[in-house]
Amino acid sequence: MQSRMKTHQLSKDEINLLLKEEGVGRLATAGTNRFPYITPVHFVYDNQKIYIHGLIRGQKLDNIAANPNVCFEIERFETLIMPDDNSPCDVNTQYKSVIITGTAKMVEDEKAKEDVLNKIVEKYTPILSGLPFGNSIKGTGVIEISVKECTGKYYK
Repeated sequence: MQSRMKTHQLSKDEINLLLKEEGVGRLATAGTNRFPYITPVHFVYDNQKIYIHGLIRGQKLDNIAANPNVCFEIERFETLIMPDDNSPCDVNTQYKSVIITGTAKMVEDEKAKEDVLNKIVEKYTPILSGLPFGNSIKGTGVIEISVKECTGKYYK
């Protein structure tokens, strides 16, 4: 366990709130070229799972097909903490962050996919909530991440 996690751990409620409120997460996959690949994504957290929408083809999906193990991260930068003596080396950051490891797969069931997309619309554009998706749903992929481990930390 990281040193700061021992004294600055977020509670489950704080983690859940951060996952509900933050707008952008980062999905890390293992590239087929053996290099990590990180993608900023919009997401929803529902029933202990992370859901991400996007195109039905692309590098992150190729990576998941080859290796479903992923890492997902969000953070909230709050402010810089300036030292009393104005020493540049002692500037710190007030923040909260969550790191999730798990396994990813594509949601294939059309009804489940539509339910997730509705939750994404409710989170990001609630004014459009409940409107039909039409044919665009066919070209939209949904990734489901089953959480294996979830940790959150803060500093203030």
